[in-house]
Amino acid sequence: MVSTSGTRRAFLKTVGLGAATMAIPRAASARDKSAERPNILWLVSEDNGPFLGCYGYKNAITPHLDKLAAEGVLYENAFANAPVCAPARSTIITGMYPPSMGTQHMRSKNAIPETIKFFPQYLREAGYYTTNRSKTDYNIAKLPKGTWDVCSGGGHWKGRKKGQPFFSIFNIGTSHESCLHRGTKATKQDPAKVELPPYHPDTPEFRNDWAYYYERITQMDSQMGAILAELEKDGLAEDTIVIYYADHGGVLVRSKRFLFDSGTHVPMIARFPKKYQHLAPGKPGTRTDRLVSFIDLAPSMLSLAGIKIPDYIQGEAFLGRQAARPRDYVYLFRGRMDERYDFARAVRDKKYKYIRNYMPHLPWGQHLDYLWRSKSTQSLWKEHLAGRLKGAEKRFFEPKATEELYDTKADPHEVNNLAGDPACADVLKRMREAQLEWAVDIHDIGFLPEGEFIARSEGSTVFELARDKKKYDQAALMAAADIANARDSKRLGELIKLLGDKDSGVRYWGAIGCLSLGDAAAGASDALKNALDDSCPNVRIAAAESLCSMGKSDKALGVLVEALGHSNVRVALHAANALDYLGDKAKGAVEAMKKAKGDGYVERTVRWALGELGEKMPPPPPRQRRRRKKK
Repeated sequence: MVSTSGTRRAFLKTVGLGAATMAIPRAASARDKSAERPNILWLVSEDNGPFLGCYGYKNAITPHLDKLAAEGVLYENAFANAPVCAPARSTIITGMYPPSMGTQHMRSKNAIPETIKFFPQYLREAGYYTTNRSKTDYNIAKLPKGTWDVCSGGGHWKGRKKGQPFFSIFNIGTSHESCLHRGTKATKQDPAKVELPPYHPDTPEFRNDWAYYYERITQMDSQMGAILAELEKDGLAEDTIVIYYADHGGVLVRSKRFLFDSGTHVPMIARFPKKYQHLAPGKPGTRTDRLVSFIDLAPSMLSLAGIKIPDYIQGEAFLGRQAARPRDYVYLFRGRMDERYDFARAVRDKKYKYIRNYMPHLPWGQHLDYLWRSKSTQSLWKEHLAGRLKGAEKRFFEPKATEELYDTKADPHEVNNLAGDPACADVLKRMREAQLEWAVDIHDIGFLPEGEFIARSEGSTVFELARDKKKYDQAALMAAADIANARDSKRLGELIKLLGDKDSGVRYWGAIGCLSLGDAAAGASDALKNALDDSCPNVRIAAAESLCSMGKSDKALGVLVEALGHSNVRVALHAANALDYLGDKAKGAVEAMKKAKGDGYVERTVRWALGELGEKMPPPPPRQRRRRKKK
């Protein structure tokens, strides 16, 4: 259990600093004219952890990236702050933590203040030719003007003016999760020889998907090699800093989307030509254990280009003349993943990983339409239903602990939770406090449900809402979350008190706490019934789910049905999730679920829920291809 007083102390300790540093973003000053302007080339792969030969994976055949590592510096402790693409890319492009802007949930479209620029815009203003081939996926309402000279499949350094420095991104999607959706058989790797992590059962589907995935990694490596060869052919290798990384970990189940190292640890290699070796973090062929994460990429690129880093940027440069001292921690986050809600935060140092689960009553293994498309995930689900999973395999479908602590050196697969080990009490306390202080420092908006912070920020931005103490009492919300996460029936009186609070966010945590207790929250039935008429739809939904789970569904089920048609699609999605989790207790809502409208996430959720109830829906409409306009 995390103490409420600890949260309040952390809040009081850091809120002054957070408010001071994050008040009003200031634009960067003009580029230092005397600074060098190296070309910068980014090579980005998708959905892969450090599955390269240079990282010691014996199944990996990656000669081109291995050669790049031999010529550059390999980062052993590089991390994606989010274990999924859009929030991770939101972090990269802004140098800001998405939970501080409201862009932490997958495929969100919330606006950010105009004063927060995408970092390539600063490069472009300083004279760089900026190109992106071609994935954006920044999880933000719209792409600011002036970011790219070219952002398309034709983006290339070749389009620049003579002598103009360039910043170019080449994004290769060969290793993306979707490569496993067709169930293609491995032909070059022997499935019998792949190593399975302890959380994957030894099934033919897992062995094949792992083998085929390594084949895709090799294809990706070949494509990276072709781009490097083109750079060499154009005579630019000696003028260009090359940085390779993957956009997050992955890709088989329990990696992408999850805060374990399997989802957040990424490969990163930086190669500096001879003329820029003075900017390099080490000699060619060396390795560094410095902690770096995606939040640091934007300031690092500005630093390399001799551009002053804007004060509002939350990351710290690890390259160039403005490099900061090495970090003690990297900070990680998990929000809604496609159609499924969750709320977790993590802190990682060079040895330990601490995870705080703010929705511990939910299992890791929530059904996700996209994740379930691979044969290996379907195999895991089949083994689960048959009761054949054991140990770390079985844990995926069980409720989470509120706190997790892993020794990543001794336990690289993070299957042995040390949070309850008295020998690790000091480490747990240190990491817990680091997570709480970070949440305060960045004004983490995650303590409000998504539908609520969208409603509260109407006419403004979520970024501004998070810094308005009248609209967002973070200390009170964090304290309420602590009580809810305790899952202690002795604190039911405190939960009932939360349900009567003036702040709808606090009331929401009171309802979540009751939901987490299950039948042990029966003593809060009257307070929960009153909450069915709450002004906040997310409170109504959480209270209704709690009552329905206890078999008190007379009015509560109707509340969920009504919320399923809410105009705010994120409220409707919350209701759809609640109905799915209720299982057979949601049978009275079947007809309403069949008629449910909303975005694709709502449709996916109710479709799965109905299938689990033995019901059928018409097949989804075919996807319409966009017709290209004739030139």
